[in-house]
Amino acid sequence: MSKRVGMEVSIAISEAVKMANVDVVAAYPITPQTHIVEHLSELVAEGELDAEFMPVESEHSAMSASLGSAAAGARTFTATSSQGLALMHELMYMAPGLRLPMVMAVANRAVSPPISIWNDHSDIMAERDTGWIQVFAENGQEAFDLTIQAYRIAEHPDVQLPVAVNLDGFTLSHVVEPILLPDQAEVDKFLPPWKPMLQLDPAKPISMGMFGIPEIYFEAKKATDEALVGSQKAIVAIWDEFEKLFGRKYNPIETYKTEGAETILVTMGSISETAMTAVDQMRDQGIPVGLVRIRLWRPFPDKEFKAAVKGAKKLGVIDRCLTLGSHANPVGQEVRSLLYQEKDRPYVFNFALGIGGRDVTRADFRYIYDQCQTLAAQGQDRCHMVGVME
Repeated sequence: MSKRVGMEVSIAISEAVKMANVDVVAAYPITPQTHIVEHLSELVAEGELDAEFMPVESEHSAMSASLGSAAAGARTFTATSSQGLALMHELMYMAPGLRLPMVMAVANRAVSPPISIWNDHSDIMAERDTGWIQVFAENGQEAFDLTIQAYRIAEHPDVQLPVAVNLDGFTLSHVVEPILLPDQAEVDKFLPPWKPMLQLDPAKPISMGMFGIPEIYFEAKKATDEALVGSQKAIVAIWDEFEKLFGRKYNPIETYKTEGAETILVTMGSISETAMTAVDQMRDQGIPVGLVRIRLWRPFPDKEFKAAVKGAKKLGVIDRCLTLGSHANPVGQEVRSLLYQEKDRPYVFNFALGIGGRDVTRADFRYIYDQCQTLAAQGQDRCHMVGVME
């Protein structure tokens, strides 16, 4: 039986990692993810979690240690943020390419310069093409649930890939919310002990990540891509099973009041809840607007997204990352590319919002809605980036 407990979201993620019965935690502190690994160190020290806690000298080392432990067959966890994730970049490609299941929490934070400890999505967007499954939480309960789900997804026989669970730094990581914590027996029923399909074992030597000559390199990369794209089937099935056990439903694409909506806003992460209240206000004023929230960023759920925005005349796609030197930002590029060949495609307008931790208000979403109407009336059938900086 689940119990409701008020706790910091970072602590809730640590509790989820404990309930997942991980074997190894590779930890290096960086704001705002530090509370996650700090609490895990306490759980290990107090004997509540039987795991190897590895305090390493950098985020690069944290990912190196995670690769080694996952290759040896250990259920592995790490966490990072911002410049720390950037320092891991060299190694981020390794886990998908070697088909190593592991889970990493990313407390999303702006990337310097100038130095910023506040939230946006520029850190994870720099890693969008590394081959990791990437999901986004909107609140603390989702951050907890997604962490447990991530192990089931990563370790599924048809997946065997790493998973990054994204939560907005400070906006989620440091707030206290009511969290439904399941019993350990319930989690054990959903997440059985890990039995690795491949592992490094001196008694049965194998090779991982050997030299790839041109005649096999492309094939190896294509195999990783097919595994990532194909993982969505398992992800959806696991989310369906989670709903049956715990009563909370997760979808690759979430919709809110999109029925009859001529304009649809598109968001990811914690600002989605603010967007929902803005949609409520506009609906009360008779404005036909709805909201689509992207839960699964990689692999991108093409069919589900198309279905969610079908019939809309305008999309206001909101990014929390600036793609410097481009006509659009990551989510805007994704949506525009996806809908380009659609016969009745809507106008797609791209907005940059909440960069570097700037406050995001309901008024911002009303401004974006109004801008969509103005730009469409001008016939600007293109991805138009508008920075909301007020």
